[in-house]
Amino acid sequence: MTDAPAYTVVVPTIGRPCLAECLRALAAAGDHPPHEVVVVDDRPAPDGGLPLEPAGQLLDRVRTLRTGGRGPAAARNAGWQTVRTPWTVFLDDDVQVLPDWSRRLAEDLREAGPDVGGIQGHLRVPLPPDRRPTDWERTTKGLENAAWATADMAYRTEALKRTGGFDERFPRAFREDADLALRVQRAGWSLVRGGRVTRHPVRPAHWWASLPVQRGNADDALMNRLHGRDWWDRAQAPRGRLPRHLAVTAAALAAASCALTGRRRAATAWAALWTLGTTEFALARILPGPRTAREIARMLGTSVLIPPLAVRHWVRGVVRHRHAEPLGGAR
Repeated sequence: MTDAPAYTVVVPTIGRPCLAECLRALAAAGDHPPHEVVVVDDRPAPDGGLPLEPAGQLLDRVRTLRTGGRGPAAARNAGWQTVRTPWTVFLDDDVQVLPDWSRRLAEDLREAGPDVGGIQGHLRVPLPPDRRPTDWERTTKGLENAAWATADMAYRTEALKRTGGFDERFPRAFREDADLALRVQRAGWSLVRGGRVTRHPVRPAHWWASLPVQRGNADDALMNRLHGRDWWDRAQAPRGRLPRHLAVTAAALAAASCALTGRRRAATAWAALWTLGTTEFALARILPGPRTAREIARMLGTSVLIPPLAVRHWVRGVVRHRHAEPLGGAR
């Protein structure tokens, strides 16, 4: 594999235990090892070291940086800005590369033409074989079809330099990858899909896990501002349910307003529309799932809360990013 371009792996982490499995899998894929593995410690207040020993034979190539809880975009920027190889490969700390990963990565990098700025790996999300997947598991499964996900994404380091890397106005692991991909394409590079495969397990989730996810609507507002409303198609991103959430939330507000002003018939009509919309949303999440009592209760509870929460975060994003300078996409 000596004729394949050199690369450096950048792994941002907040110290989750899964980092050990990530490094162990990377060490086991040794056909074309990385020049370095930059582990970016993004814990706000580290209370101990990171589990680096599983890196095994790669341990002497591991270098750590600290970013103090500035978020994944800032952590990745801190990592790639120290890279001295032609390619930078971003891995999330909750993925596990397959044993032939580095060999396939070498093929991806060797076959990349000079116009190729980024090469995406294939993500595989294993699901329980003996039951239907939960809503959370299906959401994670969607990563298999996500375009340019930095869970396993190789970028030409020169492309990162020319675009400035990740936009740190995206504070969470959401849309910062699509934003970078669109800017790399705007700079004249092409993005392709490679042949390597990486396993992305479904991480444990608490009862209300689908609620914090709604913060991503604020990031969608920033994407609209930066890239124009057609970015969804260019980034191959599913549109989601925000228009329906807006309608359901409006029905709830109208019902409450009519009730407070004594217009009972109008309040009843708006409440019926809210009930219809909420029931449709809950059924859309319940029917594909395992339909256990616990899952049904979780879907019913969160289906009531998600629409107004999604709208709140979207409005907050629109206000916060109202002065963001558009990058010139069609609007």
